[in-house]
Amino acid sequence: MLSKIVILLASAASAVAAPLPCASPQAHFQTPTVPASGGPKELTNPPDGLKLLHIALGFGIQNYTCSAVGAKPLATGALAILYDALPFYPKQGPRSLSADKFMALPGDVLAHHQLPLNMDSSAQGRVDPAHPGASPTEPFPAPAPLSVDAIDGPLEYIGHHFFTSQGVPEFVLDNGTIHLTAKKDEAVDAPSSASTGPDGTGAVAWLKLRATSDAVGPAKLVYRVVTAGGNSHGCAKAAGDDSTSYTATYWFYG
Repeated sequence: MLSKIVILLASAASAVAAPLPCASPQAHFQTPTVPASGGPKELTNPPDGLKLLHIALGFGIQNYTCSAVGAKPLATGALAILYDALPFYPKQGPRSLSADKFMALPGDVLAHHQLPLNMDSSAQGRVDPAHPGASPTEPFPAPAPLSVDAIDGPLEYIGHHFFTSQGVPEFVLDNGTIHLTAKKDEAVDAPSSASTGPDGTGAVAWLKLRATSDAVGPAKLVYRVVTAGGNSHGCAKAAGDDSTSYTATYWFYG
C-alpha cells in the first residue's frame, strides 16, 4: 500500500513540474509575400530558392524631361532613400502594423512628410519652378531614420536608390554589401485605388527588376510595389525637366 502511495505522489509531482504547453514564438508569424495589384495581370512571384532579404520603403522623386511643350514626358530615373519596413509588415513582431495600415504606409508617408533629399533651389531648366529636382551634386543627405506619425519607432535607414549615367537603376543597401544594378523584367499598372500623391498625378507602375551581371551581393530580384504618386506633371507648361515625389515598397530577394 505504501509503495502505491509513493508512486501516486511521484506522478503528481511530475505533473506539477511539467511545463504548461505554450504557443510557439512563431505561432503568429506571417511569411511576407509580394502584394498583388488586383489587375488582370500580376507580377510573377520570385522563384523557389530565393529568400526575402529586405522590404524597404523608398521615398524620393521620379524624374522626367519634356522635349517640347505638349510632348510626352520621358522618364529619366529616380532618386530615393530606402528605409527598413520589414518590422512593420503584419505579424512580424511588436512593431507590426495591420495589413491595411501596412498597405497604406507609402501613401501616408508621402502625404504627411517632407522629401528626405537635398533639393536644388535653382528653377533653371525646370518645367515648373514649384517642382524642383534634387541637388545634382549631393542629392542624398547623411543617413538618418524616418520618424512617421502613429508608428512605433522610426524606420531605420538602410540605403538609397538612383539611376546611373547610363540610365541603369541601382540600389545600394547594407553599407554597400548589396550593390544591385538592375533592369526591368515586368511591369503592371498600379491599382486604381493607389494614392495619386500630393499633386494628384497618379501612382507609378509596379515593377519587377532583375539583377544585371554587374550587381554585387546576394540580391537577385527587386519588386517595386504599393506605389504612391510619382507620375509626371506633364509637359503642358514648358520644355525642361520635371520631378514628382513618390513612395513605394521595394522587396529584395536573393
